[in-house]
Amino acid sequence: MAAEALTVSIHGIGAHGEGVGRLEDGRAVFVHRTAPGDVASVAVTRDGPRWARARLLRVLEPTSQRREPPCPLYDRCGGCSLQHVPYPTQLDVKRDRVVQALGRIGGIDVEVGSVVPSPGELEYRTRATFHLRRGDAGSVVAGFHAVGMPHRIVDVDARCRIVSPRLAGAWRDLRASWGPGARFLPAGRQLDLTLQEVEGGVVLLVRGGAGRGDAPAILGRVPDLVAIWAAGRDRPDDPALLAGASTAGHEWNEDHLALRPTAFLQANRFAATMLWDALSAVLDDVDGLRIVDAYSGAGAFARAWARSGASVTAIELNPEAAGTAAAGAPAGLRVVAGSVEEHLPAHLPADVVVLNPPRAGVTRAVVDALIGSPPPRLVYVSCDPATLARDLDRLSGGFDVVRLLALDLFPQTAHVESVATLEARC
Repeated sequence: MAAEALTVSIHGIGAHGEGVGRLEDGRAVFVHRTAPGDVASVAVTRDGPRWARARLLRVLEPTSQRREPPCPLYDRCGGCSLQHVPYPTQLDVKRDRVVQALGRIGGIDVEVGSVVPSPGELEYRTRATFHLRRGDAGSVVAGFHAVGMPHRIVDVDARCRIVSPRLAGAWRDLRASWGPGARFLPAGRQLDLTLQEVEGGVVLLVRGGAGRGDAPAILGRVPDLVAIWAAGRDRPDDPALLAGASTAGHEWNEDHLALRPTAFLQANRFAATMLWDALSAVLDDVDGLRIVDAYSGAGAFARAWARSGASVTAIELNPEAAGTAAAGAPAGLRVVAGSVEEHLPAHLPADVVVLNPPRAGVTRAVVDALIGSPPPRLVYVSCDPATLARDLDRLSGGFDVVRLLALDLFPQTAHVESVATLEARC
């Protein structure tokens, strides 16, 4: 039996990019591909006691805050969630998300200015993970999860509008070169294929498969590919080189990093510079400062601060990323391979601590270490407003939030980056 069609007015955008409205019984309802001001006909697909999810049937009265999505795949593909919203409105939505999270979760009242826009709202991604599924009779589908149906994969070709032209070209050539049933790739019904643009080309990392396939055949057919790596289910963080170069170069801020495929690089080609500018505005002249860079990744920022005269300790759990940071490191940089929870206390006090944790935020042990030996200045870089608000609330026992800057590193999605500046309370 078909679900009953309901009429809903949309008043906001949720954390995952869905429009938010209210059902007649007062429950919040989340509807993909709707925008604030829309009046829409929807069908409920999932009921909860306080909320529901619904499928858009038709926009009855469209708001002015809509546009024709630039990507021809957007009606089915869930790789993006806000292409139907004009870019200036996307920035307003993201600012509101940060403000709401800080107030509701953290009880924090701090001015949040306009979100810093990405220099490019399309063709900005230099890293993307495509999901490949093999079916019966040699069929293959490869792309992103379907909108509202994460169990289903939408086939995505080179028309994807958020990946860089080089990445799109490599994806097109890879699809044309992996052979019937993608037999030149490692075996397995489900594979994740990560393409990363690096100096001189593109690196492919295959996760979830078994065996080696015929990587040399693919490498010879895809002009932009410089290396192919594979990580099986049993060793997901220890990939093996199948063909091509064992390291790939990355140039940033007059520095050269030799990367392995699991090393983290920002997916937005503009992101490193945007974050660097934001941190530079906070730190200013770092000459002579003692800086702890926690969750430092491959150490690009830590290396730059050390070259500018700071004494820097970079702490990174991933051993490959820590090795990249340490290779050819400038004087003044010490790299510690291990968890921030374990190693941070030994490197306090410091003049500045920079936190750039994963989406889950920092643990209570990190908060306790910082409150127990507080640096005069603490800078927290976050990719999730909810965990940022939670952690700022935890840190309020020893710090005050004095500045909050939001940046758009992922246009067309609901993601937003924040840089919070805190000062130790005297």
